Amino acid sequence: MGKGTIVLAYSGGLDTSICIPLLKERYDYDRVVTVAVHVGQQDAEIHTATEKGKKLADRHYTIDARDAFVQNHVFPAIKANGSYEGYPMGTSLARPLIAEEVVRIAKKEKAKAVGHGCTGKGNDQLRFDFIVRSAGLEVVAPIRELNLTRDWEIDYAQKHKIPVPVKKNKPWSIDENCWSRSIEGGRLEDPAYHPPEEIYAWTVSPRKAPDTPAKITLEFKSGVPVALNKKKLKGYALIQDLNTLAGKHGVGRNDLIEDRILGLKARENYEHPAATVILAAHRDLESLVLTRAELAFKRTVDDKWSELAYKGLVYEPLYAALNAFIDTTQERVNGTVDLELYKGHVTVLGRSSPDAIYSGDLVSFDSDTIDQCHAIGVSQYFGLQARLVARMAKAKKK
Repeated sequence: MGKGTIVLAYSGGLDTSICIPLLKERYDYDRVVTVAVHVGQQDAEIHTATEKGKKLADRHYTIDARDAFVQNHVFPAIKANGSYEGYPMGTSLARPLIAEEVVRIAKKEKAKAVGHGCTGKGNDQLRFDFIVRSAGLEVVAPIRELNLTRDWEIDYAQKHKIPVPVKKNKPWSIDENCWSRSIEGGRLEDPAYHPPEEIYAWTVSPRKAPDTPAKITLEFKSGVPVALNKKKLKGYALIQDLNTLAGKHGVGRNDLIEDRILGLKARENYEHPAATVILAAHRDLESLVLTRAELAFKRTVDDKWSELAYKGLVYEPLYAALNAFIDTTQERVNGTVDLELYKGHVTVLGRSSPDAIYSGDLVSFDSDTIDQCHAIGVSQYFGLQARLVARMAKAKKK
């Protein structure tokens, strides 16, 4: 008799597909239950994962978590201007939710272990492990523990007649959710390699984008987008519509060298059209409604929030505390932002808010609401200490 049941986080890709037979052959599990979680991947990808899971595993679950992903992970990221080393995070936002759903099924199936297909070099292993171990379950990671290579995996899949979407000459590893699409692996691991256009699916090349720019309006309420071009939409639908629109104009590509949690530098390619536009609009609107002190302190909070989110440490008490502060600031982040999308670029054209701190009357050169003479007294003391230091230094030289 073997070890009983193990529940596997399943995407339908190469790594997780070969884990199914490996968990039986190398780990002696009697049953492998697969769980695919829909967080905004292509419907065809979810369909493939579902059909393969039903065929290869002893039992399969497909869970629709799209709305939960947007409400509980994407919206907080928007409020926090969530980005890591210059790009909008996507994969890291989805991993805790996926892991939580897999844990839920593991408890339902009375399994004591959860498996995943993460390697020992990436970030996802830590994000999954943290959630699984927090639930008191054992972690099994065949790709990491057996020290497998991509070529070995492809050969193993072919021997076991497991259909996989990669080949040795195009071994791209792709991860999607509604907020972001990441592409890595193969020749992309060479930082000097110029990525071929074929790796992109959500965005056109800026060179091939329309010659006429698109002008759009985003409306925000309490820090999250609620309408696109005056059309009220729920979060997931708004993001998908904007992904399509901004992608047509080549907006939302990143090619960068990223510092992983373990310290390894990796070449990463991303597509995130909607995220790029929404975050640009959100930051701009914040500058209109938050005080200088709030903006300065929030930049520090946003950076720390992004660090924790990137690592998947959503159960860290500080994460909840940061969200509480951020939510308070977002109560006034209401209004609209007009933007232009043109050949890979996003430009803010204008913004308005009922909560704006801006006063056209006070700032105007043509207004006499403020007596300019009042600034003379302020000027007398402005930079006083620096002037005193300079005066003393000059005296010492005499």
